[in-house]
Amino acid sequence: MIIRKLFPSDKNYMLAEVQSAQRDSLLNYLVQYVKQYYQLHYNPLGLIDEVILEIKKEKEYPPDAFDEFYHDLSAIYRFKHSEVQLELLFDGTTHYDKYTREWNDYFKKQVEVFCSNKFFIRAVLDIAVFHHKDRVASLAGDRLKYFLTNYFGMKVYKYRGIMKLAS
Repeated sequence: MIIRKLFPSDKNYMLAEVQSAQRDSLLNYLVQYVKQYYQLHYNPLGLIDEVILEIKKEKEYPPDAFDEFYHDLSAIYRFKHSEVQLELLFDGTTHYDKYTREWNDYFKKQVEVFCSNKFFIRAVLDIAVFHHKDRVASLAGDRLKYFLTNYFGMKVYKYRGIMKLAS
């Protein structure tokens, strides 16, 4: 059981709550986006082969294989946007709505950027399509975690927090 040591009106507390609530829809977005990206960029002629049939056929995937990736990306986002003061909003929206919109935008933009890396695409497809029923999915999840560590130059530890890697 993790005990939160934040104030209820702390921005990071709200942001973590938003990220938790958005997890399933954003992971679904991730999988669908990578599938479409793969088909558009690696099969531009639209040829139907066994790989494409498998990608189109597979609808379910183990979301828990993406847990560490999602957790780490969420933590890195909170770290990079670490001010804890709530700002005054004059447009009538709540902080929860504002953070939901900002987190969704950030996550989707990062997925688009990450797709330029073929190893990222392969790891997502391994989890969501090709090996979701065996141990390879958890290994692909580890590859995603490694990808984030290298991409941002930061390592997320469960108990020590985030550490920047030496250049």
